[in-house]
Amino acid sequence: MAKKENRTDSLNRRDFMQTTAAASLAFLGTGAFHVRAAGSDRIRVGLIGCGGRGTDAAKDCAAASEAVEIYAMGDLFRDKVEESYQNLKDGNTNTLGGENARPMKKHFNVSKDRCFAGFDAYQKVLDSGVDMVILAASPQFRPLHIKAAVEAGKNIFTEKPVAVDPAGVRSVIASSELAAQKGHAIVAGTQRRHQNAYLEIMKRVHDGQIGKIVSAEAYWIGGCPWWDAGPDLWKKKQEKGWTEAEYQYRNWFHFTWLSGDIIVEQHIHNLDVVNWAVGKTPVKALGMGGRAVRFGEGRGDIWDHFSVVYEYPDGIHLTSMCRQHDKCTDQVSERIVGTKGTAYFWGSDSRIEGENPYQFEGEAKNPYVQEHIDLIESIRNGKPLNDGRQVAESTLTAVLGRMSAYTGRAINYDWALKASKLDLTPEKYEFGDLPVPQVAVPGVTELV
Repeated sequence: MAKKENRTDSLNRRDFMQTTAAASLAFLGTGAFHVRAAGSDRIRVGLIGCGGRGTDAAKDCAAASEAVEIYAMGDLFRDKVEESYQNLKDGNTNTLGGENARPMKKHFNVSKDRCFAGFDAYQKVLDSGVDMVILAASPQFRPLHIKAAVEAGKNIFTEKPVAVDPAGVRSVIASSELAAQKGHAIVAGTQRRHQNAYLEIMKRVHDGQIGKIVSAEAYWIGGCPWWDAGPDLWKKKQEKGWTEAEYQYRNWFHFTWLSGDIIVEQHIHNLDVVNWAVGKTPVKALGMGGRAVRFGEGRGDIWDHFSVVYEYPDGIHLTSMCRQHDKCTDQVSERIVGTKGTAYFWGSDSRIEGENPYQFEGEAKNPYVQEHIDLIESIRNGKPLNDGRQVAESTLTAVLGRMSAYTGRAINYDWALKASKLDLTPEKYEFGDLPVPQVAVPGVTELV
């Protein structure tokens, strides 16, 4: 562990930029990644999206390497930037604590003139002299921010999901292809792909230790998340006189056009694991769901439960369920059934039962830090990771389930990817009047 951490910490900013530049030159034959002659021993990281997840991602990135320097910050709202600024300035790295945690002050170098707010804050962060960006604004903005970051020649850590509709998924796939051509990295916040328990079990699944996969189950059955602040934001809307648009932007979790709904925003983690195990995307989906408890002011138009059956190639069927109901039995896990055994993905209790039993007993590493370690090391080694397409495909898997449940229609994955015209992007991003979205009604909501 120490040896690996030392190798990560030995990466300085000049090495980081030169390695990325070399990869770009190999692809393009031109200096696609600018290297400043003066150099530095730091990797400058820009944070775009200063809510709780973005702030924590900045801490985890800092925990990944001594070389990381949080250099610029941007968010739609000035108060969010200020809250995150103070949190990072006075906090510690590594959101789960542990031996890698250290004071953030060693990694925090954000001056007030590198704190940006507004709809163009992301562009100002990209133009501030950063080498890498953390993209953690609401999912509606992810395709736009990924595209801009790739075009600006930045390496990227992006939170999931990467879109809320098929149009956004297609944009991210195109951006990931451009990033590959330019030799830039994209690592996504699907942290299970960097979690050692999952990696050990998945290696055995792919090696055939459970035989041929015949079915799967995926669950995110839990309570309302801690960031579910809809009613409080509704009260503030009345007190502060926010426009409907500002209110929706601040209450993004509760609006499908901003979050993708819970199946996309949260359940993507479990769906991504099944795509990873099968090695393919589903062929079609048939889903249902609704709103059983999510009533009252401030709850937007999202649902609170989904149940979707996905069909994969070779007749593999996935039973998928997600729910946000308090005071109920919880289960967050994945189960892959094969002809010789079953793989259970339950955090550090992950295991295989059957002809080739295996119980993970290794040290549980923090996957939220490990994903940043893997990103930085891939650039240093001249083999930048590119998760762009796989996270886009998992995003579309979740979007497909939502579209099916909303409309009551069985939908083919290939149709959604290539033919669906669903695009939830507004004509213009602005504060002002904005229609209140209607809750989807199966059999009434149109398939677009």
